Amino acid sequence: MSKVVLITGGSSGIGKSIGEFLIKKGFVVYGTSRNPEKYKDSKFPILALDVKVLDTIHSTVSKIIEIENRLDIVINNAGAGITGPIEEIPEIEIKNNFETNFFGPINVVKSVLPQMRKQQSGLIINITSIAGYMGLPYRGIYSASKGALELITEAFRMELKDFNIQMTNVAPGDFATNIAEGRYHAPLLDNSPYNKPYGDTLELMNKHVDNGSNPNIMAEAIFRIINTSHPKVHYKVGETLQKFSIVLKRILPDKVYEKLLMKHYKL
Repeated sequence: MSKVVLITGGSSGIGKSIGEFLIKKGFVVYGTSRNPEKYKDSKFPILALDVKVLDTIHSTVSKIIEIENRLDIVINNAGAGITGPIEEIPEIEIKNNFETNFFGPINVVKSVLPQMRKQQSGLIINITSIAGYMGLPYRGIYSASKGALELITEAFRMELKDFNIQMTNVAPGDFATNIAEGRYHAPLLDNSPYNKPYGDTLELMNKHVDNGSNPNIMAEAIFRIINTSHPKVHYKVGETLQKFSIVLKRILPDKVYEKLLMKHYKL
């Protein structure tokens, strides 16, 4: 029996690559988007779901279960970027980012758990970010929301052990996707004390995305995890230097690591 997969944010970027890869491997895949009518040429069904709207989560999960009578794998991929000096980012945008990157995935998990518990099986993969392992300048809110998802997954895993439901984090580095287009950018203000350092850092961030790895690498990594009998707590997928930055944070004194980051961002 083919396993049934739900991918939030499956209409483009990493989510789309994962879905298309899994389709080729014989999985039954459903993706989601806030505007599914834009993706009628998708290779797998795209259903309406906004992770910030609970009713859409419940409706879409129920629809998939009604059609397939099961739900084996959920990939929490929907997310949003945000940049800017923390002092200048409006509170509403900070809350909006956490609604998408943190509370949204939690609500998706809550919605699918009853079915997975009924099946006595299931795998939930939360797509986080290597940025979630460190507080990055002018990406502090993004780092915090993804870091929070990493930590709550650790707790969730232990709570779900008795039900044979597995959960893991996959933290990607920079991949060539359209994430920069959908990011909230705090405006570069002429009279801001952060104008030059924020502008320079923003330019560097965009270059990293433009020169990022092929998202198919993420798809292959997800496929390997699905075929692992006991997934690890954390996975990192990306360039060696990006993954090594996490190791450095663990072994270096805090101030030394901070200086390395500031040198990297030319601050």
